[in-house]
Amino acid sequence: MRFKPLTKTRSSLVATFGGLPDGFWWLWTAQLINRACGFIMPLLAFYVTDELGRDAAFAGTVVAATGVGSLAAGPFGGILADRLGHKPTLVGAQAATAVCMVALAYARSPWALLLGAFAVGLANNATRPAHNALISEVVTPEHRARAYSLNFWAINIGYSVAMLSVGLVTFTGYTALFWLNGATTLIGGILIAARVPGGRPTPPPPDAEKGEGFGAVLRDRTFVGFVVAEFLVLTILYQSEAGLPIAMGQDGFSPSTFGQVAALNGIVIVLVQLPLTRFYKRFPESGVLAGSSALIGVGYSVLLLGDSAWIYGLSVVVWTLGEIGNTPTSFTIVARISPDHLRGRYQGLYQMAWTGSLVVAPLIGGGVIHNWGATPLWIGCLIVGLAAAAAQLGIGTRLGRRVTEEPSEATIPAPASPAAPAAEKRPATETDG
Repeated sequence: MRFKPLTKTRSSLVATFGGLPDGFWWLWTAQLINRACGFIMPLLAFYVTDELGRDAAFAGTVVAATGVGSLAAGPFGGILADRLGHKPTLVGAQAATAVCMVALAYARSPWALLLGAFAVGLANNATRPAHNALISEVVTPEHRARAYSLNFWAINIGYSVAMLSVGLVTFTGYTALFWLNGATTLIGGILIAARVPGGRPTPPPPDAEKGEGFGAVLRDRTFVGFVVAEFLVLTILYQSEAGLPIAMGQDGFSPSTFGQVAALNGIVIVLVQLPLTRFYKRFPESGVLAGSSALIGVGYSVLLLGDSAWIYGLSVVVWTLGEIGNTPTSFTIVARISPDHLRGRYQGLYQMAWTGSLVVAPLIGGGVIHNWGATPLWIGCLIVGLAAAAAQLGIGTRLGRRVTEEPSEATIPAPASPAAPAAEKRPATETDG
């Protein structure tokens, strides 16, 4: 009996980390490396105001320029992923990101800064549809929800390390951080090229319409509604990279203090994401999405209570709990409902929710704070979060009806006997194709 806790712990670890292919873990490792040295994007507003001496409105415009590039990167990266293959697109985009990141370090004029920020946003976010589609390619359907959850975990472990390390700027200066960010992005691409399987694109099925492409995704109205609702949620969430650093700077906090507060996001995710994700699985996906959206809005409204570091920290903790419910759930839905030959395009359109919010969030955050202060911004976050939650209740329910749930890992059928036909080895309810 005394060994029962150890056995239970071992079973929990196997259930969390076991059964995933080596290719996924190399993707996971590359993601962790890239995020752990991802200093520049969260510090970009600080860099423009602190190092270059520009005002908050221009800082918001520069961050928005990365969003404009990112917005184009969604469909662009998704189309490339479907045409060239998920792995080649991902590796090429990471190499381009490294080059653009270093070039941005030497931009000084307003136009050079805007162009450099646009290029970084385009290259960096072209990796994301390919990365998420490649996870679907190397991981079998019954393990995908867990794989996306672990990928999100890696992102936030790395983010926490990066945010706790931003104080290095005091000793190294910003230019060295640009170089380190670019170099580790390139290293991640090399790891993926060498160790992750995949390469050729998936051909369309024989019954697919001729010339079927991005238009087929846009005609999926329920999915488009899902993307719009996620865009509203992510516009709030991205105030962590726009409104939050600007507001903390105006309240007299240093980049180091901002980094420590922002790091709470990753720390909370690392500590509670895996058990909380298992808890969220008890509820319908539509309820999880709606509840998490409302919680994100409530989290930012906490800042109406004051402007101390403790209040900023509490705000981060609350909206992070909502983020944990939103992100893995939404990526799993997209992977499940998208056909194999259009998976990059579906991921690309969903990526536009993330990248579109990168355009809108800094413009709203910088503009509202510059003209009226931070209070109206935090009130707006609460209102938009509640509105998005209401929309997601209906949209999530419709998406749930369209497909059969992937088999849970506790109920995976036993392997087929050697005499069984090959077609029976794939679950009949699989609808990713």
